[in-house]
Amino acid sequence: MIEVTIESIRVSLMSQNRVVVLREEGGERFIPIWIGPYEADAITLQLQGMEVPRPLTHDLLKNVIETLGAEVLHIVISGLEKNTYFARIVLDVDGDTVEIDSRPSDALALAVRTSAPLYVADEVMQQAGMQPEEEMSLAGAGIASEHGEGDEVAPEDLGAFKDFVEGLDLDKLLGN
Repeated sequence: MIEVTIESIRVSLMSQNRVVVLREEGGERFIPIWIGPYEADAITLQLQGMEVPRPLTHDLLKNVIETLGAEVLHIVISGLEKNTYFARIVLDVDGDTVEIDSRPSDALALAVRTSAPLYVADEVMQQAGMQPEEEMSLAGAGIASEHGEGDEVAPEDLGAFKDFVEGLDLDKLLGN
């Protein structure tokens, strides 16, 4: 297993879908995983230390696990089939290790609440891991950071927008 951290949550400029980017600890590879907006918000709220007036679903899950005397040992992105990622929540329950099937987004939202380490199975990283230069393909697909800070799109990736702007007749638009 390869330890990873949540590098960012990005939003697609074309569809408003979210992508969580997991980056390899001590390495350069990363894995982008599409997640729902509610799970993205749940992860982002926790990472930013924002308080909510009532527990969210992932807070409830954390509270149930702790109340039952269990502990989240780690989360692992365990599989990838037909562009769908699979995850496992690994718990210590009375000295026994118990694995629970989960969507990656829910497992990640729980992990940030419990400070559990995150891992990606070796075969998943080999199959889906990307290098930094491949990250430009995310920008080319219209995916930007959730907060937009530090993300720049190269001029050659602007394509049709550049052609449109250069083709504008400002005098005609302004009535001159």
